[in-house]
Amino acid sequence: MRRSERGIAMFIAIFTLLLITAIAAGMITPGPAFASATFVGYLTGGLQGALLATLGMFLPSFVFIAIVFPLIPKLKKAPGARVFLDAINAVTVGLMAAVSWQLARGAILDAFTAVEAIAGLLILRRFQINSAWLILGGLVAGFAWKLAMGSG
Repeated sequence: MRRSERGIAMFIAIFTLLLITAIAAGMITPGPAFASATFVGYLTGGLQGALLATLGMFLPSFVFIAIVFPLIPKLKKAPGARVFLDAINAVTVGLMAAVSWQLARGAILDAFTAVEAIAGLLILRRFQINSAWLILGGLVAGFAWKLAMGSG
């Protein structure tokens, strides 16, 4: 293998590792594709590349909403469009239920986490508090449980 070919192979291997790192970093934050795009933008173009990649990920959504939002009241009045919007709402609720089910199957592992999930749901329904407080409470309860059981 010639020197230039080795250089290209090394570049590809390093870039592949960096891309995997970007995806892994994105998986621990909300919106993995957005975080990964920003990271790749940074790798390829520094701060300017990161800003442009982030802008390229978010701007189309904002433009789409800016164009479509004024049309929503008119769409709600049209019978065919109303049926379509109702179907979109139903599909959205179904997708959220399916994702919630999958997350619950991965998170509820024993009796403690089952009780914690039920308690969280009841607290949310009764007091309608911000879900961030439930997350914090679950974190504290989990640590307390681990310490009480001697495995923390």
